[in-house]
Amino acid sequence: MNEPMAILSAFAVCGEPVSCHRTGEGHINCTYLVSCSSGRRYILQRINTSVFKDPVGLMNNIQAVTSHIAAKIRDPRRVLHIVETRGGRLFYTSEDGSAWRVFDYVEGSLCLQAPESTADLYESAVAFGTFQQQLLDFPASQLSETIPNFHNTPDRYRIFRETVRRDPLGRASAVQAETEFVLRCEEKACRITKLLEQNELPLRVTHNDTKLNNVLLDARTRKALCVVDLDTVMPGSLLFDYGDAIRSGAATGREDDRDCESVSLRLDMFRAFTEGFLHACPGLTPLEKQLLPLGAYTMTLECGLRFLTDHIDGDRYFGASREGHNLDRCRTQFKLVSDMENNWQQMEDIVKELCL
Repeated sequence: MNEPMAILSAFAVCGEPVSCHRTGEGHINCTYLVSCSSGRRYILQRINTSVFKDPVGLMNNIQAVTSHIAAKIRDPRRVLHIVETRGGRLFYTSEDGSAWRVFDYVEGSLCLQAPESTADLYESAVAFGTFQQQLLDFPASQLSETIPNFHNTPDRYRIFRETVRRDPLGRASAVQAETEFVLRCEEKACRITKLLEQNELPLRVTHNDTKLNNVLLDARTRKALCVVDLDTVMPGSLLFDYGDAIRSGAATGREDDRDCESVSLRLDMFRAFTEGFLHACPGLTPLEKQLLPLGAYTMTLECGLRFLTDHIDGDRYFGASREGHNLDRCRTQFKLVSDMENNWQQMEDIVKELCL
């Protein structure tokens, strides 16, 4: 019996496992689709404890938020359900120290890697907006930080400056234009974090990986069901979630495009996501609504800053499949930031119109 099939015996699944194969396109955790003799299907995952060093805190976070949502819904497909071990635990530790977990498979669902229309992005916004609305009354401070300082933008700048000073591969002198760009943007990019620290923005439950492929749609109606991949659920600002979704879903070109000039902000996609998000999450404060464009700006700039830091540091975090891969990634993000600056008034006008 292979390892995943053997691991399944530790979980309280319905029926005997009859098949188990790799699925999904994630790069962090190993994911398997399991079919059982009962006809039930499950998702089995090995948690990457090199990235998520506190699986207890991580799974407690997921259990807390999914239980909170489950108490508010009728359709079980609208939230993930953890399958406990036969001993009543949220995950299982194998003999080699690996951490494993199981979720119910959401039947009749569809996962897209990229939007095929503005309607697809609108539905992803509905999913993430609904997630936020359902958790507005959840005490976010009770959650663990699965990745400390993940969206602490001032700390990202601190790490960047330290990396430039170390300059382990002598790459810093060749990225002066990019360095000047991020330093010019620093004050604006750090504003959300500072407003959180000053309690001018509410601390919310945040997903922190709001890509379209972390949304399940109904395969028949193509309407939003729920969000998945809850490993980075942490306390933060909902502007982080909104902003990262715009960064990934409303941009032309690929994230690692060699020609950054092909990257720009699609205002139709910006409008579609904003409309869906505001429709599904009417509980935003006036300041949160006002700062939605800043959320998009901040998350895009921060992502580019992380790519640039990793390039200077020798591609140790994101990795690289070619020379200058992370530099290309950083340049696409900075080009998108520049395009946001050029379209700032239109972005603010769209938000104001949709808030009426």
